[in-house]
Amino acid sequence: MLDHVTAVRYVTPLREGGSMPGLVEGADLGTYVVKFRGAGQGLKVLVAEVVVGELARALGLPVPRLVTIDLPPAMARYEADEEVQDLLNASPGTNLGVDLLPGALGYDGSRPPDAALASRILWLDAFTANVDRTWSNPNLLTWHRRTWLIDHGAALYFHHSWPSRAPDAGRFAAQPFRVGADDHVLGGLATDLPGAHAELAPRIDADLVAGVLDQVPEEWLETTDHLPDAAAVRTAYLEHLLARVRTPDVWLPGGAA
Repeated sequence: MLDHVTAVRYVTPLREGGSMPGLVEGADLGTYVVKFRGAGQGLKVLVAEVVVGELARALGLPVPRLVTIDLPPAMARYEADEEVQDLLNASPGTNLGVDLLPGALGYDGSRPPDAALASRILWLDAFTANVDRTWSNPNLLTWHRRTWLIDHGAALYFHHSWPSRAPDAGRFAAQPFRVGADDHVLGGLATDLPGAHAELAPRIDADLVAGVLDQVPEEWLETTDHLPDAAAVRTAYLEHLLARVRTPDVWLPGGAA
């Protein structure tokens, strides 16, 4: 499981994103960007953040440390902003914290990653169907001269259909990546996608994916008529990801060859 932290102070909202994450101090003396369970996008966004973020980490890509973070109910009482107060009141229990990288800058292309890292990042985004890494919203940071990946809530879109449709891993495996290499923020740098696939795809096996899924808090896994318990939900994610990694010619720009 992810490390668990108790929040001690809400610092400030970060209004760049639609979900209004906030900067929070933890009892461990760390400072975190917190994605709240009570935000409009719901719990599935937090699941995608953990699954894709921890997959990236397991594959050696730079991702800030993720933790679960508990907000005491009393914290909302001291918040003057009514919108923030409502968000805190709607977020009891376990939320997601992303370690703040002090002094990090939003990616602007002035310190680009090398071709190998750019190719691995684009490969991960195509594999997980993360459509939210374009120049309009790069979701990359530059810190200590390295490129860091953040914000993966838009990935794994298939789980949003589960309340109304039975999981279909084959359907996800057959879906092309909706962001072309020309539109991806690193598309011009990712010159060795076949090499990235040859390196990373063999590592996406049942043990690795199951280990990543084990880090998702059970209370974030929303059950449905087709997925009656948390174990069934984890199995559905496992099946979708393993099915997709076997079909790179469908979703990897330019194919795997």
